[in-house]
Amino acid sequence: MTSSAASLPQQLPGLDWITDAPRIGRLSQDFFWFSPVLKRQLTGKRADAVVRPRDDHEVRQVASACAQARIPLTLRGAGTGNYGQSVPLDGGVIMDMSAYNRCLWQRPGVARAQAGIRLGDLNRELIETSGQELRWLPSTYRSATLGGLFAGGFGGAGSIGYGPLAAPGNILGAKVMTLEAEPQILELDGPQAMLLHLMWGANGLVLELEIALAPAHEWLESLVTFGDFEAALRFADALARSPGLVKKEIAVLADPIPGYMTALKAHLPEGQHAVLLVYAAPAQPIVEALAAERGGQVTYRASPAEAAANGHNLIEHAWNHTTLHALKADRSLTYLQTAFVPGQHLEQVLRIRELLGNELLMHTEFIRTADGQTTCTALPLVRFSTEARLDDIIALHRAEGVRVNNPHTFIIEEGKQGGELSAAQLAMKRRLDPHGLLNPGKMRAWPAGGAQAAAGSEKKEPA
Repeated sequence: MTSSAASLPQQLPGLDWITDAPRIGRLSQDFFWFSPVLKRQLTGKRADAVVRPRDDHEVRQVASACAQARIPLTLRGAGTGNYGQSVPLDGGVIMDMSAYNRCLWQRPGVARAQAGIRLGDLNRELIETSGQELRWLPSTYRSATLGGLFAGGFGGAGSIGYGPLAAPGNILGAKVMTLEAEPQILELDGPQAMLLHLMWGANGLVLELEIALAPAHEWLESLVTFGDFEAALRFADALARSPGLVKKEIAVLADPIPGYMTALKAHLPEGQHAVLLVYAAPAQPIVEALAAERGGQVTYRASPAEAAANGHNLIEHAWNHTTLHALKADRSLTYLQTAFVPGQHLEQVLRIRELLGNELLMHTEFIRTADGQTTCTALPLVRFSTEARLDDIIALHRAEGVRVNNPHTFIIEEGKQGGELSAAQLAMKRRLDPHGLLNPGKMRAWPAGGAQAAAGSEKKEPA
Protein backbone atom coordinates (compact mmCIF):
# COMPACT_ATOMS: atom_id res chain seq x y z
CA MET A 1 0.00 0.00 0.00
CA THR A 2 1.34 3.44 -0.85
CA SER A 3 1.91 5.69 2.16
CA SER A 4 -0.51 8.34 0.85
CA ALA A 5 -3.33 5.84 0.36
CA ALA A 6 -2.48 4.14 3.65
CA SER A 7 -3.00 7.37 5.55
CA LEU A 8 -6.49 8.11 4.24
CA PRO A 9 -8.42 5.90 6.70
CA GLN A 10 -6.64 7.73 9.52
CA GLN A 11 -7.25 11.11 7.88
CA LEU A 12 -10.96 10.39 7.39
CA PRO A 13 -11.87 8.02 10.25
CA GLY A 14 -15.59 8.70 10.08
CA LEU A 15 -15.94 7.00 6.68
CA ASP A 16 -16.63 3.34 5.99
CA TRP A 17 -13.19 2.03 4.97
CA ILE A 18 -12.24 -1.50 3.92
CA THR A 19 -8.55 -2.23 4.40
CA ASP A 20 -8.29 -6.02 4.82
CA ALA A 21 -6.58 -7.64 1.85
CA PRO A 22 -9.12 -10.36 0.88
CA ARG A 23 -12.04 -7.93 0.66
CA ILE A 24 -9.98 -5.36 -1.21
CA GLY A 25 -8.95 -8.06 -3.67
CA ARG A 26 -12.56 -9.07 -4.27
CA LEU A 27 -13.71 -5.47 -4.71
CA SER A 28 -10.86 -4.78 -7.13
CA GLN A 29 -12.34 -7.16 -9.70
CA ASP A 30 -15.22 -7.34 -12.11
CA PHE A 31 -16.14 -10.02 -14.64
CA PHE A 32 -13.07 -9.40 -16.79
CA TRP A 33 -12.43 -13.14 -16.69
CA PHE A 34 -15.05 -13.49 -19.45
CA SER A 35 -12.09 -12.54 -21.66
CA PRO A 36 -8.95 -14.73 -21.68
CA VAL A 37 -7.04 -11.65 -22.85
CA LEU A 38 -8.15 -9.47 -19.95
CA LYS A 39 -7.68 -12.33 -17.53
CA ARG A 40 -4.02 -12.52 -18.54
CA GLN A 41 -3.57 -8.76 -18.30
CA LEU A 42 -5.50 -7.91 -15.13
CA THR A 43 -5.25 -10.82 -12.72
CA GLY A 44 -3.61 -9.61 -9.52
CA LYS A 45 -4.31 -5.90 -10.01
CA ARG A 46 -5.80 -4.35 -6.87
CA ALA A 47 -6.50 -1.18 -4.94
CA ASP A 48 -4.83 -0.15 -1.70
CA ALA A 49 -8.09 0.66 0.09
CA VAL A 50 -11.84 0.74 -0.50
CA VAL A 51 -14.25 3.36 0.82
CA ARG A 52 -18.07 3.33 0.82
CA PRO A 53 -19.42 6.88 1.03
CA ARG A 54 -23.02 7.41 2.11
CA ASP A 55 -23.69 11.02 1.10
CA ASP A 56 -22.32 13.98 -0.83
CA HIS A 57 -20.25 15.18 2.12
CA GLU A 58 -18.40 11.87 2.36
CA VAL A 59 -17.84 11.70 -1.40
CA ARG A 60 -16.45 15.23 -1.24
CA GLN A 61 -14.02 14.31 1.55
CA VAL A 62 -12.59 11.41 -0.45
CA ALA A 63 -12.41 13.39 -3.68
CA SER A 64 -10.60 16.27 -1.98
CA ALA A 65 -8.10 14.02 -0.19
CA CYS A 66 -7.31 12.06 -3.37
CA ALA A 67 -6.88 15.25 -5.38
CA GLN A 68 -4.55 16.83 -2.83
CA ALA A 69 -2.36 13.73 -2.51
CA ARG A 70 -2.68 12.73 -6.22
CA ILE A 71 -4.08 9.31 -5.30
CA PRO A 72 -5.78 7.32 -8.12
CA LEU A 73 -9.51 6.86 -7.61
CA THR A 74 -11.56 4.13 -9.30
CA LEU A 75 -15.36 4.17 -9.09
CA ARG A 76 -17.31 0.96 -8.54
CA GLY A 77 -20.97 0.07 -8.66
CA ALA A 78 -21.57 -3.67 -8.25
CA GLY A 79 -18.65 -4.85 -10.39
CA THR A 80 -20.91 -6.63 -12.88
CA GLY A 81 -19.11 -5.24 -15.94
CA ASN A 82 -16.92 -7.39 -18.17
CA TYR A 83 -14.19 -5.02 -19.31
CA GLY A 84 -11.83 -4.64 -16.36
CA GLN A 85 -12.99 -1.08 -15.81
CA SER A 86 -13.52 -1.65 -12.08
CA VAL A 87 -9.95 -2.92 -11.80
CA PRO A 88 -7.41 -0.27 -10.73
CA LEU A 89 -4.18 -0.44 -12.71
CA ASP A 90 -2.19 1.77 -10.31
CA GLY A 91 -3.53 0.92 -6.86
CA GLY A 92 -5.03 3.83 -4.97
CA VAL A 93 -8.61 3.95 -3.71
CA ILE A 94 -11.78 2.29 -4.95
CA MET A 95 -14.91 4.28 -4.19
CA ASP A 96 -17.71 1.73 -3.83
CA MET A 97 -20.95 3.63 -4.47
CA SER A 98 -23.29 0.89 -3.26
CA ALA A 99 -24.25 2.73 -0.04
CA TYR A 100 -25.16 5.85 -2.01
CA ASN A 101 -28.44 4.34 -3.07
CA ARG A 102 -31.65 6.35 -2.72
CA CYS A 103 -34.38 7.15 -5.19
CA LEU A 104 -34.70 10.90 -4.64
CA TRP A 105 -37.96 11.60 -6.46
CA GLN A 106 -40.22 10.42 -9.23
CA ARG A 107 -42.78 12.20 -11.39
CA PRO A 108 -44.80 11.12 -14.42
CA GLY A 109 -42.24 9.92 -16.93
CA VAL A 110 -39.09 10.82 -15.01
CA ALA A 111 -37.15 10.00 -11.83
CA ARG A 112 -33.89 10.98 -10.14
CA ALA A 113 -31.80 8.54 -8.12
CA GLN A 114 -28.34 8.23 -6.63
CA ALA A 115 -25.73 6.40 -8.68
CA GLY A 116 -25.33 3.46 -6.29
CA ILE A 117 -28.95 2.33 -6.23
CA ARG A 118 -29.50 -1.19 -7.49
CA LEU A 119 -31.60 -1.33 -10.63
CA GLY A 120 -33.84 -4.08 -9.30
CA ASP A 121 -34.55 -2.10 -6.13
CA LEU A 122 -35.24 1.08 -8.09
CA ASN A 123 -37.50 -0.69 -10.56
CA ARG A 124 -39.51 -2.33 -7.77
CA GLU A 125 -39.93 1.01 -5.95
CA LEU A 126 -41.10 2.72 -9.13
CA ILE A 127 -43.68 0.02 -9.88
CA GLU A 128 -45.02 -0.07 -6.33
CA THR A 129 -45.30 3.68 -5.84
CA SER A 130 -46.24 5.07 -9.25
CA GLY A 131 -47.00 2.27 -11.71
CA GLN A 132 -43.92 3.20 -13.73
CA GLU A 133 -40.77 1.22 -14.46
CA LEU A 134 -37.27 1.57 -15.86
CA ARG A 135 -37.08 1.64 -19.64
CA TRP A 136 -34.30 -0.95 -19.69
CA LEU A 137 -32.94 -3.67 -17.45
CA PRO A 138 -29.58 -5.34 -18.00
CA SER A 139 -29.48 -9.04 -17.25
CA THR A 140 -27.54 -8.18 -14.07
CA TYR A 141 -30.32 -5.89 -12.79
CA ARG A 142 -30.60 -7.60 -9.38
CA SER A 143 -27.14 -6.36 -8.39
CA ALA A 144 -26.09 -3.80 -11.02
CA THR A 145 -26.33 -0.12 -10.09
CA LEU A 146 -27.79 2.82 -11.96
CA GLY A 147 -24.41 4.55 -12.14
CA GLY A 148 -22.74 1.36 -13.32
CA LEU A 149 -25.28 0.89 -16.11
CA PHE A 150 -24.80 4.49 -17.20
CA ALA A 151 -21.00 4.39 -17.02
CA GLY A 152 -20.50 1.04 -18.71
CA GLY A 153 -23.76 -0.41 -20.00
CA PHE A 154 -25.61 -0.44 -23.30
CA GLY A 155 -29.20 -0.90 -22.17
CA GLY A 156 -30.49 -4.46 -22.09
CA ALA A 157 -34.04 -5.71 -21.94
CA GLY A 158 -36.20 -2.81 -23.02
CA SER A 159 -33.84 -1.65 -25.77
CA ILE A 160 -36.23 -3.20 -28.29
CA GLY A 161 -38.70 -0.48 -27.32
CA TYR A 162 -36.59 2.47 -26.23
CA GLY A 163 -33.25 1.89 -27.88
CA PRO A 164 -29.98 2.01 -25.96
CA LEU A 165 -29.26 4.42 -23.12
CA ALA A 166 -27.56 6.62 -25.72
CA ALA A 167 -30.86 7.28 -27.53
CA PRO A 168 -31.89 10.91 -27.02
CA GLY A 169 -34.45 11.28 -24.24
CA ASN A 170 -33.41 8.31 -22.12
CA ILE A 171 -30.90 10.12 -19.88
CA LEU A 172 -32.16 13.58 -18.91
CA GLY A 173 -29.40 14.87 -16.66
CA ALA A 174 -26.68 14.12 -14.14
CA LYS A 175 -25.23 15.57 -10.96
CA VAL A 176 -21.44 15.26 -10.90
CA MET A 177 -18.53 16.24 -8.66
CA THR A 178 -15.11 17.49 -9.71
CA LEU A 179 -11.98 15.74 -8.46
CA GLU A 180 -9.92 18.62 -7.11
CA ALA A 181 -8.80 19.99 -3.76
CA GLU A 182 -12.05 21.95 -3.45
CA PRO A 183 -14.55 19.68 -5.22
CA GLN A 184 -17.41 21.38 -7.00
CA ILE A 185 -20.86 19.94 -7.69
CA LEU A 186 -22.25 20.53 -11.18
CA GLU A 187 -25.59 19.80 -12.81
CA LEU A 188 -25.35 18.58 -16.40
CA ASP A 189 -28.23 18.46 -18.86
CA GLY A 190 -28.89 15.36 -20.98
CA PRO A 191 -26.44 16.04 -23.84
CA GLN A 192 -23.68 17.06 -21.40
CA ALA A 193 -24.35 14.03 -19.22
CA MET A 194 -23.97 11.73 -22.22
CA LEU A 195 -20.32 12.78 -22.50
CA LEU A 196 -19.80 10.55 -19.43
CA HIS A 197 -21.77 7.59 -20.82
CA LEU A 198 -19.68 4.50 -21.65
CA MET A 199 -16.61 6.16 -20.13
CA TRP A 200 -16.47 3.82 -17.11
CA GLY A 201 -15.92 6.63 -14.62
CA ALA A 202 -12.73 7.76 -16.37
CA ASN A 203 -13.85 11.29 -17.13
CA GLY A 204 -16.23 12.16 -14.31
CA LEU A 205 -17.62 11.26 -10.89
CA VAL A 206 -21.40 10.79 -11.25
CA LEU A 207 -23.49 11.29 -8.12
CA GLU A 208 -27.07 11.26 -9.40
CA LEU A 209 -28.90 10.55 -12.64
CA GLU A 210 -32.20 11.83 -13.97
CA ILE A 211 -33.81 9.20 -16.19
CA ALA A 212 -36.91 8.80 -18.34
CA LEU A 213 -39.40 6.12 -17.29
CA ALA A 214 -41.97 3.88 -19.00
CA PRO A 215 -45.45 2.72 -17.97
CA ALA A 216 -45.26 -0.55 -16.08
CA HIS A 217 -46.69 -3.63 -17.84
CA GLU A 218 -47.54 -7.16 -16.86
CA TRP A 219 -44.79 -8.96 -18.77
CA LEU A 220 -45.29 -12.49 -20.08
CA GLU A 221 -42.22 -14.66 -20.67
CA SER A 222 -42.05 -17.30 -23.40
CA LEU A 223 -39.61 -19.68 -25.03
CA VAL A 224 -40.23 -20.64 -28.66
CA THR A 225 -38.05 -23.35 -30.21
CA PHE A 226 -37.26 -24.02 -33.87
CA GLY A 227 -35.48 -26.76 -35.76
CA ASP A 228 -34.13 -24.21 -38.26
CA PHE A 229 -31.99 -21.24 -37.20
CA GLU A 230 -33.08 -18.96 -40.03
CA ALA A 231 -36.73 -19.57 -39.20
CA ALA A 232 -36.05 -18.60 -35.58
CA LEU A 233 -34.19 -15.49 -36.67
CA ARG A 234 -36.91 -14.33 -39.04
CA PHE A 235 -39.64 -14.97 -36.45
CA ALA A 236 -37.74 -12.81 -33.95
CA ASP A 237 -37.27 -10.11 -36.56
CA ALA A 238 -40.99 -10.11 -37.42
CA LEU A 239 -41.86 -9.57 -33.76
CA ALA A 240 -39.24 -6.85 -33.42
CA ARG A 241 -40.68 -4.96 -36.40
CA SER A 242 -44.32 -5.20 -35.25
CA PRO A 243 -45.13 -1.74 -33.89
CA GLY A 244 -48.39 -2.78 -32.27
CA LEU A 245 -46.77 -5.39 -30.02
CA VAL A 246 -45.38 -4.11 -26.73
CA LYS A 247 -42.23 -6.08 -26.03
CA LYS A 248 -39.28 -5.96 -23.67
CA GLU A 249 -36.90 -8.71 -24.81
CA ILE A 250 -36.30 -10.69 -28.01
CA ALA A 251 -33.20 -12.89 -28.20
CA VAL A 252 -32.23 -15.79 -30.46
CA LEU A 253 -29.91 -18.50 -29.12
CA ALA A 254 -28.50 -20.83 -31.75
CA ASP A 255 -28.00 -24.48 -30.91
CA PRO A 256 -26.05 -25.58 -28.83
CA ILE A 257 -26.37 -22.45 -26.62
CA PRO A 258 -29.80 -23.46 -25.20
CA GLY A 259 -28.12 -26.53 -23.75
CA TYR A 260 -26.12 -24.29 -21.41
CA MET A 261 -29.33 -22.93 -19.82
CA THR A 262 -29.59 -25.61 -17.15
CA ALA A 263 -32.48 -24.00 -15.22
CA LEU A 264 -34.55 -24.08 -18.42
CA LYS A 265 -33.46 -27.52 -19.55
CA ALA A 266 -36.96 -29.04 -19.36
CA HIS A 267 -38.23 -26.46 -21.86
CA LEU A 268 -35.38 -26.56 -24.38
CA PRO A 269 -35.33 -29.72 -26.50
CA GLU A 270 -31.88 -30.86 -27.55
CA GLY A 271 -30.76 -29.74 -30.99
CA GLN A 272 -33.25 -26.86 -31.17
CA HIS A 273 -32.69 -23.12 -31.54
CA ALA A 274 -34.50 -20.94 -29.01
CA VAL A 275 -36.15 -17.52 -29.07
CA LEU A 276 -36.44 -15.84 -25.66
CA LEU A 277 -39.38 -13.44 -25.42
CA VAL A 278 -40.69 -10.99 -22.85
CA TYR A 279 -43.78 -9.08 -24.00
CA ALA A 280 -46.98 -7.49 -22.69
CA ALA A 281 -49.42 -10.23 -21.67
CA PRO A 282 -52.37 -9.13 -23.89
CA ALA A 283 -50.29 -9.93 -26.98
CA GLN A 284 -50.04 -13.65 -26.12
CA PRO A 285 -52.46 -15.01 -28.79
CA ILE A 286 -50.87 -12.86 -31.52
CA VAL A 287 -47.33 -13.89 -30.63
CA GLU A 288 -48.18 -17.57 -30.39
CA ALA A 289 -50.11 -17.56 -33.67
CA LEU A 290 -47.13 -15.97 -35.41
CA ALA A 291 -44.82 -18.60 -33.89
CA ALA A 292 -47.02 -21.43 -35.12
CA GLU A 293 -47.22 -19.94 -38.62
CA ARG A 294 -43.43 -19.95 -38.81
CA GLY A 295 -42.91 -23.45 -37.46
CA GLY A 296 -42.09 -22.58 -33.87
CA GLN A 297 -43.21 -24.42 -30.74
CA VAL A 298 -43.99 -22.57 -27.50
CA THR A 299 -42.30 -24.68 -24.83
CA TYR A 300 -42.49 -22.31 -21.85
CA ARG A 301 -44.76 -19.52 -20.65
CA ALA A 302 -44.67 -17.68 -17.31
CA SER A 303 -46.39 -14.69 -15.75
CA PRO A 304 -44.37 -12.34 -13.52
CA ALA A 305 -45.62 -14.17 -10.43
CA GLU A 306 -44.70 -17.57 -11.89
CA ALA A 307 -41.25 -16.33 -12.92
CA ALA A 308 -40.70 -14.99 -9.39
CA ALA A 309 -41.74 -18.34 -7.94
CA ASN A 310 -39.24 -20.06 -10.23
CA GLY A 311 -36.44 -17.92 -8.80
CA HIS A 312 -35.28 -16.76 -12.22
CA ASN A 313 -36.60 -15.05 -15.32
CA LEU A 314 -35.70 -15.00 -19.00
CA ILE A 315 -33.95 -11.63 -18.78
CA GLU A 316 -31.41 -13.46 -16.62
CA HIS A 317 -30.75 -15.84 -19.51
CA ALA A 318 -30.28 -13.10 -22.11
CA TRP A 319 -27.65 -10.46 -22.90
CA ASN A 320 -24.36 -11.29 -21.17
CA HIS A 321 -26.07 -13.63 -18.73
CA THR A 322 -26.19 -15.99 -21.71
CA THR A 323 -22.40 -15.77 -21.75
CA LEU A 324 -22.22 -16.37 -18.02
CA HIS A 325 -24.38 -19.52 -18.19
CA ALA A 326 -22.27 -20.84 -21.07
CA LEU A 327 -18.95 -20.15 -19.31
CA LYS A 328 -20.15 -22.02 -16.26
CA ALA A 329 -20.48 -25.07 -18.48
CA ASP A 330 -17.44 -24.53 -20.71
CA ARG A 331 -14.63 -22.19 -19.64
CA SER A 332 -12.94 -22.53 -23.04
CA LEU A 333 -15.58 -20.22 -24.51
CA THR A 334 -15.38 -16.44 -24.75
CA TYR A 335 -17.51 -13.88 -26.58
CA LEU A 336 -17.72 -10.83 -28.82
CA GLN A 337 -19.99 -7.79 -29.04
CA THR A 338 -21.19 -7.06 -32.56
CA ALA A 339 -23.80 -4.89 -34.25
CA PHE A 340 -25.41 -5.35 -37.64
CA VAL A 341 -26.54 -2.82 -40.25
CA PRO A 342 -30.30 -2.16 -40.08
CA GLY A 343 -31.96 -3.61 -43.17
CA GLN A 344 -28.99 -5.94 -43.75
CA HIS A 345 -28.92 -7.50 -40.30
CA LEU A 346 -30.50 -10.86 -41.10
CA GLU A 347 -28.26 -11.48 -44.09
CA GLN A 348 -25.19 -10.44 -42.10
CA VAL A 349 -26.05 -12.79 -39.24
CA LEU A 350 -26.50 -15.69 -41.64
CA ARG A 351 -23.28 -14.81 -43.48
CA ILE A 352 -21.20 -14.75 -40.28
CA ARG A 353 -22.59 -18.14 -39.28
CA GLU A 354 -21.72 -19.49 -42.73
CA LEU A 355 -18.15 -18.17 -42.55
CA LEU A 356 -17.32 -19.29 -38.99
CA GLY A 357 -19.38 -22.43 -38.56
CA ASN A 358 -19.06 -24.10 -35.17
CA GLU A 359 -16.26 -21.74 -34.14
CA LEU A 360 -18.90 -19.09 -33.37
CA LEU A 361 -22.22 -19.77 -31.63
CA MET A 362 -24.70 -17.06 -32.56
CA HIS A 363 -26.64 -15.15 -29.90
CA THR A 364 -28.58 -12.16 -31.22
CA GLU A 365 -30.47 -9.46 -29.32
CA PHE A 366 -33.06 -7.42 -31.21
CA ILE A 367 -33.09 -3.70 -30.49
CA ARG A 368 -33.99 -0.30 -31.83
CA THR A 369 -30.98 1.83 -32.63
CA ALA A 370 -30.44 5.28 -31.17
CA ASP A 371 -32.15 6.73 -34.27
CA GLY A 372 -35.10 4.33 -34.10
CA GLN A 373 -34.25 1.63 -36.65
CA THR A 374 -34.95 -2.03 -35.90
CA THR A 375 -31.94 -4.33 -36.07
CA CYS A 376 -30.06 -6.80 -33.93
CA THR A 377 -26.83 -6.84 -32.06
CA ALA A 378 -25.03 -10.01 -31.06
CA LEU A 379 -23.11 -11.43 -28.14
CA PRO A 380 -21.86 -14.55 -29.94
CA LEU A 381 -19.90 -17.18 -28.10
CA VAL A 382 -16.48 -17.95 -29.55
CA ARG A 383 -14.50 -21.16 -29.13
CA PHE A 384 -11.25 -19.58 -28.01
CA SER A 385 -7.97 -20.93 -29.37
CA THR A 386 -5.44 -18.08 -29.50
CA GLU A 387 -5.47 -14.30 -29.17
CA ALA A 388 -4.28 -14.06 -32.78
CA ARG A 389 -7.26 -16.10 -33.99
CA LEU A 390 -9.59 -13.93 -31.92
CA ASP A 391 -8.19 -10.88 -33.72
CA ASP A 392 -8.76 -12.66 -37.04
CA ILE A 393 -12.40 -13.29 -36.17
CA ILE A 394 -12.89 -9.62 -35.26
CA ALA A 395 -11.29 -8.60 -38.56
CA LEU A 396 -13.54 -11.00 -40.47
CA HIS A 397 -16.64 -9.39 -38.95
CA ARG A 398 -15.46 -5.91 -39.87
CA ALA A 399 -14.65 -7.02 -43.42
CA GLU A 400 -18.29 -8.07 -43.71
CA GLY A 401 -19.50 -4.64 -42.56
CA VAL A 402 -20.33 -5.83 -39.03
CA ARG A 403 -19.40 -3.47 -36.21
CA VAL A 404 -17.35 -4.97 -33.36
CA ASN A 405 -16.98 -3.33 -29.97
CA ASN A 406 -14.02 -5.32 -28.70
CA PRO A 407 -14.62 -6.65 -25.16
CA HIS A 408 -11.04 -7.92 -24.90
CA THR A 409 -9.38 -4.60 -24.10
CA PHE A 410 -9.54 -2.22 -21.15
CA ILE A 411 -8.51 0.79 -23.25
CA ILE A 412 -11.72 2.70 -23.88
CA GLU A 413 -10.89 3.80 -27.42
CA GLU A 414 -9.79 0.30 -28.47
CA GLY A 415 -13.13 -1.13 -27.39
CA LYS A 416 -14.96 1.11 -29.85
CA GLN A 417 -14.78 0.31 -33.57
CA GLY A 418 -12.78 3.10 -35.17
CA GLY A 419 -12.79 4.53 -31.69
CA GLU A 420 -11.46 7.91 -30.84
CA LEU A 421 -12.77 10.00 -28.00
CA SER A 422 -14.30 13.30 -29.00
CA ALA A 423 -12.87 16.67 -28.12
CA ALA A 424 -15.97 17.21 -25.95
CA GLN A 425 -15.30 14.02 -23.94
CA LEU A 426 -11.69 15.07 -23.36
CA ALA A 427 -12.82 18.56 -22.39
CA MET A 428 -15.18 17.01 -19.84
CA LYS A 429 -12.25 15.00 -18.48
CA ARG A 430 -10.22 18.16 -18.00
CA ARG A 431 -13.18 19.91 -16.42
CA LEU A 432 -14.09 17.19 -13.93
CA ASP A 433 -10.73 15.42 -13.40
CA PRO A 434 -7.96 17.95 -14.07
CA HIS A 435 -5.24 15.81 -12.46
CA GLY A 436 -6.16 12.61 -14.35
CA LEU A 437 -6.83 10.57 -11.21
CA LEU A 438 -10.06 8.82 -12.23
CA ASN A 439 -9.50 5.23 -13.38
CA PRO A 440 -6.03 6.08 -14.76
CA GLY A 441 -4.55 4.07 -17.61
CA LYS A 442 -7.87 3.32 -19.29
CA MET A 443 -7.81 6.16 -21.87
CA ARG A 444 -5.30 6.19 -24.71
CA ALA A 445 -5.90 9.93 -25.13
CA TRP A 446 -5.02 10.58 -21.48
CA PRO A 447 -1.72 8.79 -20.85
CA ALA A 448 0.37 8.76 -17.69
CA GLY A 449 1.47 12.34 -18.29
CA GLY A 450 -1.98 13.53 -17.28
CA ALA A 451 -3.54 16.79 -18.35
CA GLN A 452 -0.55 18.16 -20.23
CA ALA A 453 -0.07 14.96 -22.24
CA ALA A 454 -3.79 14.83 -22.99
CA ALA A 455 -3.78 18.43 -24.12
CA GLY A 456 -0.98 17.57 -26.54
CA SER A 457 -2.92 14.54 -27.77
CA GLU A 458 -6.01 16.66 -28.37
CA LYS A 459 -4.06 19.04 -30.59
CA LYS A 460 -3.43 16.16 -32.96
CA GLU A 461 -7.11 15.39 -33.42
CA PRO A 462 -8.61 16.26 -36.80
CA ALA A 463 -10.82 19.29 -36.77
